[in-house]
Parts: sequence; C-alpha cells; structure tokens
Amino acid sequence: MILRLSRHAAALCVATAAVFVIMTAMEFLYFRQLSGGLPSLDMRYAGFTPDEGMAWLTALGRRGSEIILVWHYLTFDLLFPALLSLTMVSLILASGRRLKNFRALPAQTQSIFAAVLVLPYTLADYAQNIAVARLLSDFLSANPDSLSFASALIVTKFALLAVPVTVIAAFTLMAQKRP
Repeated sequence: MILRLSRHAAALCVATAAVFVIMTAMEFLYFRQLSGGLPSLDMRYAGFTPDEGMAWLTALGRRGSEIILVWHYLTFDLLFPALLSLTMVSLILASGRRLKNFRALPAQTQSIFAAVLVLPYTLADYAQNIAVARLLSDFLSANPDSLSFASALIVTKFALLAVPVTVIAAFTLMAQKRP
C-alpha cells in the first residue's frame, strides 16, 4: 500500500503545495493583522523565547486566538502534516526507485525505510500543533515552561523535516550521477 504512494508523488506535491500556499497566504494576509504584525509561532523555525510567545498571545487576544485556533490548527494544520508526510514518503520511494540498490530491496523494506524517516517529523508536528493549540485555547496555561516546550517542538519539527528532505535530495543527486 505505502509503495503505491510513489505513483502519486506529483499529485501529492501539488496538493501539499496548494495547502501550503493557502496557509502562508492566511498567515501574511490575515493572521499577522490579528497579532499586530507578529509572525505566528509556527513560522519561527528557530523557535522563540517565552517572552516572544507571550507577546504573540497577548497581541492576539481572545478573539485572535480563537480565529487562529479554528482557521489554522483545527483545519489546515490537521491536514497539512499528514499530507506533507505522505508527500515525503512518496518522494523518498520515487527517488529511491531510481537507484539500483534501493530498487533491489524488498518492497516492504522500501516502505518501512520511507515511513521511518518521515514518522518522527509527523509526530513532532502534531505534538507541536497540540502544544500551540493548548496555548491558544487556554491562555492561563501559557507560562515559561509551556512556551519553551512549544518552541522546542517547533525547532524539532523543522529539524526532523530536514531528514527526509535530505534523503530525497541525496537520492535525486545519486540517480543523476549514475552512468
């Protein structure tokens, strides 16, 4: 089943890109207005300090927090990590199949390899979404520890996303270099 994802790599890329464009447009055209120009916590790939996180939550206020919770975390960010994960798995399989040694592996091994590379990112992204959604829904839960934890999850999510991206790039480069 997972192996069949490589057949749909292009469609998954288009769907993922479309959702990403919508999420990014909402960030720049709507969410930043709600927060007085401050970027959302998700956009801070290097993390944030507890003071920066608190400033963002304070600038949003109750109404802004509810809007972002509903329009980002309960809609697009429920779909996006899964969609991006499926896209990464499909690209690992598609790019790996261009390599003789990878293609020689049993289909189940190929699938497990791709899933194991992507799953940590998926789990970290959903954990981060839960942490930030909790901060947005319960302003009283925002303290230095919870904000630091959310920040660490954001940094971890992006670091773990770099793993499958690097493997895809390496597979692609190796496939181009072969005689």
